[in-house]
Amino acid sequence: MSLNPIDNKIYTYEDYLNFKDTEPIEIIDGRILAMSPAPSRIHQKIILKLSTSIENYIQSNNGECEIYPAPFDVILKNDDEDVTYSKNIVQPDISVICDKNKLTDKGCVGSPDMIVEVISPFNPSNDYVRKLNLYEQFKVKEYWIVNPMEKNVLVYTLTDNGYNAPKVYSFSDKVKVNIYDNLEIDFNSLNLL
Repeated sequence: MSLNPIDNKIYTYEDYLNFKDTEPIEIIDGRILAMSPAPSRIHQKIILKLSTSIENYIQSNNGECEIYPAPFDVILKNDDEDVTYSKNIVQPDISVICDKNKLTDKGCVGSPDMIVEVISPFNPSNDYVRKLNLYEQFKVKEYWIVNPMEKNVLVYTLTDNGYNAPKVYSFSDKVKVNIYDNLEIDFNSLNLL
């Protein structure tokens, strides 16, 4: 199957599973989005440090949640929708899933409890606009946008009316992980700079 993001075809998870030897892609609202070229060193370092911090917290509290860094498929679907017809397949930088029934050998079917995206200069509007709207639509409880260029973190938490205005933190702050009662990540101690 050839990838032509300019065509008018609406792509689904079934199409996604049949793509062969292509560059990494995501599908949002049935449209193909090319992923960034290989991420920068700081991008990868942020993912590693945040994943480790959250995983250590889960382990030390005998938690049920599982954490998966990219590449890891998240298939977002409506409750009554067959997964093969889902038009939203993303690979968040970090996914935290607390309902193990959503996990399959191929990834996560349904919304993770928390998603972290680290901004790259290649396509920032994907994380700030497209994915923000997508994650709100599919009720991801907590969404972080980490921007290494600006050295800040935007934290969105889901309310009954959608996402609240984001809390904005710098890389010298402690950032509360809202899906847990008592987890804060001290960005200053992560030595990201």
